[in-house]
Amino acid sequence: MLAPGERVIMVSGANRGIGLAVARRLGASGFRISLGARDLDRLASATVDLPDWRIARFAYDATDLGSAEAWVAGTLERFGRIDGLVNNAGIAKPDFTLEDADESVLDAMWLTNVKGPLRLTRLALPHLIACGHGRVVNVSSLSGKRVKNPNVGYAMTKHAVIALTHAIRRHGWDHGLRATAICPSFVRTDMTAGVDKVAATDMIQTEDLAQLVETALNLPDNAVVAEMLVNCRLEDLF
Repeated sequence: MLAPGERVIMVSGANRGIGLAVARRLGASGFRISLGARDLDRLASATVDLPDWRIARFAYDATDLGSAEAWVAGTLERFGRIDGLVNNAGIAKPDFTLEDADESVLDAMWLTNVKGPLRLTRLALPHLIACGHGRVVNVSSLSGKRVKNPNVGYAMTKHAVIALTHAIRRHGWDHGLRATAICPSFVRTDMTAGVDKVAATDMIQTEDLAQLVETALNLPDNAVVAEMLVNCRLEDLF
């Protein structure tokens, strides 16, 4: 049984990096959290210290519609409602450029980075609307706001996540549903372990990005930020 005012938030890609930091932040802040990840054993190990009464764990593969359907259904069975969704799961494959004829890498990124959050949002949408104050936070990237390298496939998918965010805002606005795209530059995660242009200590820390996710979830209906551009370096974009 949920206490009055308790909110249920789904977080994808929750077994490491940004998703795990978000899970820990929201769990400590009093949310009920439904966590999805491809590696359920790793998810359980990473979140073993979180209280079982506050958390639910589900196997989720962003490329598999069936796992998304099962996760949403399982969340409703466990908690009875869905108040928010954090679409964090994503992949980056830097080896697809404008000249590549083999589109398999692009297809893989498109399926995970774009269709994954689109499907989850569609499945959760009736419940996000029903609660009257639904929130969707999509983890995009500064690569969704500008193109600074040859990795056109990744940039294309992250630009699409921005478009998805604004589509959600338009669709749900009159029902109290709000959406925010968070667009970070380099975040200190496994994904950036091979980056040498920025020192790991100078990158955005996952705990700080998790704080911004919580902020987006908590903003009132009449003061919601559609896009948060988050950088660890000075860019003319700002």
